[in-house]
Amino acid sequence: MNHKSPEAVLDLGFVSLTFNLSTVMMLMVSAVIVFLIAFISTRRLALKPTGMQNFMEWIMDFVKGIISGNMDWKTGSRFHILGITLIMFVAVSNLLGLPFAIMYDDYLWWKSPTADPTVTMTLAAMVIVLTHYYGIKAKGTGGYVKETYFQPMSFMFPLKIVEEFANTLTLGLRLYGNIYAGEILLALIAGLATSGAVGFIGAVVPMMAWQGFSIFIGFIQAFIFTMLTMVYMAHKVSHDH
Repeated sequence: MNHKSPEAVLDLGFVSLTFNLSTVMMLMVSAVIVFLIAFISTRRLALKPTGMQNFMEWIMDFVKGIISGNMDWKTGSRFHILGITLIMFVAVSNLLGLPFAIMYDDYLWWKSPTADPTVTMTLAAMVIVLTHYYGIKAKGTGGYVKETYFQPMSFMFPLKIVEEFANTLTLGLRLYGNIYAGEILLALIAGLATSGAVGFIGAVVPMMAWQGFSIFIGFIQAFIFTMLTMVYMAHKVSHDH
């Protein structure tokens, strides 16, 4: 657990930006993997899907079900690609750090990017911004502000503002907490396995069990993140919410 994060500083003169190189690298790896899955699944489309095409169509139908459960399909169809991208990217990001962690010279390079709160909070903020954008696009600025912040009663405006911040925090921190906690426990079990022969024997079963459970949690958290995104989106774009 005693590791450091590789960092780089970009000095713009008026401000300095610090980047976690491991997080940046793992985000790129996640994006490449998602792109390859999508590319391989759709390069040879057939009327009777098999293999990767069948897998991709299952994901598309699954996300369509999430959207349809929160809003009518005519309104929600525009968010289909967003939902597919989110669930695939978050799932891949959650699972990358499970098989192993790569450290070099006390710096941790290979991990799940969603074990970094900066990543999960950025994703959450992006989702909230998109909900506002599509809400204004659907209802107009005046109608959106009135319906979102001053209904059913105008004195609820402060609570509505708090709700926006709470939604952002819970969306991002829920994902971060689950993935980070899983990697911490895996690291502790791995430390037990390297302590000696007895420790190795005692760690084998817990490691296998927690690996399987962490894979399950990784997929569940990707589903929850995508589902909540569509819930928030439905509240902004649907007139009956």
